[in-house]
Formats: sequence, C-alpha cells, structure tokens
Amino acid sequence: MLMRTDPFREIDRIAEQFFGTTARPAVMHLDAYRDGDHFYAAFDLPGVDPDSIDCTVERNVLTVRAERRRPTGDNVELVAAERPMGTFTRQLFLGDTLDTDRLEAGYDNGVLTLRIPIAERAKPRRIAVNTTAESNGHRQLTTA
Repeated sequence: MLMRTDPFREIDRIAEQFFGTTARPAVMHLDAYRDGDHFYAAFDLPGVDPDSIDCTVERNVLTVRAERRRPTGDNVELVAAERPMGTFTRQLFLGDTLDTDRLEAGYDNGVLTLRIPIAERAKPRRIAVNTTAESNGHRQLTTA
C-alpha cells in the first residue's frame, strides 16, 4: 500500500509555482531535429488518449494540444496523484523552409512524432556559372 503523506510536498508545491500545476501543466517535452530532407519534432505524451491529440498549422505556427485524464469510476480510489493531468499545449514557430502542407503525424509508445518535409525551394541546388564576353562594347553573359 502507498503512503498517503509526503514529507516533500512543500517542495513540490513550490516547484509547481515555477514549473506548472496539475491544472496547468508546465511543458510538453520535445526533441526536434533534421534528418536529410525532413524535420522531425517528437513530443512526450505518455498516457494520453490519441483521440485527444489535436495538431494544427496556421501560417507557420504549429500548435499541439493533448489531454491526459485521471481514471474515473465508482470503484476508483485515488491513492497518489503525482502525474500532471489536464490539457497540454505547445506551439512551434516553423520556418518558411518547411513544407507544412505535407506534414505527417504519428503516435506510438506515448510519443507524438511529426515529420515535415523540407521545402524544395530550401534545398541546396547547383547554380550554373556564366562568363562575360565583350561584344559591341556591351558585356554579355554566356553560359560556360
């Protein structure tokens, strides 16, 4: 059986003031990285019902919302409540170099992973180098 008293509760209460509360969780942790022609953002959302996850993109702002609820029922007795509950929200400002029209999202093992392709206009490309030649007093560009 779990103890119902916690000698460190006052420390937890102070930490909640700075980092968030169960009613207003502080953060939705993420890793963001580029791999080849794609940008990835992975959000830790353990225990979240996939149906509660909402991802939207407006202009270049990606918003992720998810909700974690406590178990409810006639026979449920809450013995300890340390995990943050409620609605989690995180916004990312995406650069113009990402193709947000082709964004893909997947949820597996408590991690929401977004995969965003790098826009074609942002990929490195080879530029032809032209040379100049004098003709009738005017400089003309010719392809080398």
